[in-house]
Amino acid sequence: MNEFESLPVELIAEILGELDITSLIIVSYLSRRLHTIASDPSLNPWRRPILRNLRSHPDASYEPCLKHLSVRRNVPRHNWVEIISLARAEWLLYEATLPNLKESEWEEGFNRRFLPGWRKWKKELGTWKEAFIKILHRAWHRANTSCTSDEGWTRYIVIRRNGVANELEASSRIYDPVTIFDDLKMQSNLDHLETRIRVRILVVELADVRIIALGVLNKPRGSTTLNYNARIFLHPPGVEKTETAETPPENNTSAGPSAVGDDSTHRSRRPADINQVYRNMMHPTPARSHDNYPFYTPGGEDKRWIVSGEFEEGGMQWVGGLMLTAQIIGPHTKEAFTDGPRLQDWDLVTGSNRGQYASLTWADLSAIAPWLDVTKIDGPGLGND
Repeated sequence: MNEFESLPVELIAEILGELDITSLIIVSYLSRRLHTIASDPSLNPWRRPILRNLRSHPDASYEPCLKHLSVRRNVPRHNWVEIISLARAEWLLYEATLPNLKESEWEEGFNRRFLPGWRKWKKELGTWKEAFIKILHRAWHRANTSCTSDEGWTRYIVIRRNGVANELEASSRIYDPVTIFDDLKMQSNLDHLETRIRVRILVVELADVRIIALGVLNKPRGSTTLNYNARIFLHPPGVEKTETAETPPENNTSAGPSAVGDDSTHRSRRPADINQVYRNMMHPTPARSHDNYPFYTPGGEDKRWIVSGEFEEGGMQWVGGLMLTAQIIGPHTKEAFTDGPRLQDWDLVTGSNRGQYASLTWADLSAIAPWLDVTKIDGPGLGND
C-alpha cells in the first residue's frame, strides 16, 4: 500500500478509475491520501466507473451502490450531471437518491437529456430541478402508456427537395407517421414507391427519444425528383465512416460544452479539418449507440453509413420529401417486428410503439443537424415537392 500511495496522484486516479463503483468506495476509505484523491474534482476517478454503468446494455442493472452515491461526500457532485443526463428514467424517478445540485447543474442536465424544444415547459414549472423531474416523469409516463393529454398536437418536420423545410403538426391522438408520409408521397406522385423506414435512418438516439426519418429511395431517370438535402441531413458533407474501433468511447460525454469528448484515439482517425467543422453533439447528449454523433459510432447500431459514394445501397438515391419525427423510447421500442417488407424496420413506427411520439421543432433540428441549410417555414407553405 505504501508503494502504491507513493505514485503520482494522476496515476493513482487512473488506476482507481478501472475499479467498479463498489470497490472504489471501499478503496477510497483505506487511507487519507486515497480519500483526498477520490474527492478531488479535477482527478475524479469516479467518472469512468459511473459511465460504464450508465452506458451498459439497456437491460443490464446498475451497481446497487450507484443509487445512493449522492450521500457520499467524497464523490464530486458534478458526476451527477452526467448521471441525470444518461440514466434510465424509472431508475432516476423511483430508485436513486438525488443530490442537492445547483440550479445551473439541473439546467445543464436538462439540456443534455432533453430536446431543446422541451425547454418550453420550463415556463410553467418553476425551477430547473422541478422542470427536470416533471418532464422526466412525463417522458416515462408517455413511454409506458398511450396518454397524450400533455401534448395535444405533435409536430414533425418535412425536408423537401426544393431547399425548403416545413414544420407541420397533427393531432397526437391519431398521429401515425406512416399514414402522414403516405399522403406526402401521394402529393409528390411517389405513392407507387416503397417507404424506407430502416434502422439506417434512425438518425440519432437520446436517453428518452430517438429521431427517425421516413423517406423514399429510388433510381430516378433524371434529377428533378432528387432530394439532395435528405442526403446532406443523413450524411454530413465531408464526414465518412473511417473509424475502426469496435466500441464507442465511454467518456465521450465531456464535463463542459466546450469539450467534444476525451476520445483522442477515436478523433485522431478523423481528418483534422473535419474536427474543426463538426463537433460531437452535447446538447442533447446521444445514447451509447450514437455516442460519436454526427460522426460514425462503431458498434453496429449506427447504420446511417451504409452508402457507396453518392448513393445509398443498391445505387439508389433519396427522392421526394424526408419526414422527421421524434419517437419516445418505451419498453417495447426495440422489439423485433418481422411483418414488414425485407430490410424495412416497420417496428420503428408501427405495432406496440404507435402513439408514442413527441414534437420535433426547429430548435431540435438545429441541434441535431446544424450543418443543414434550408428555408424554414411554419405550416404547409410553398406547396409540395
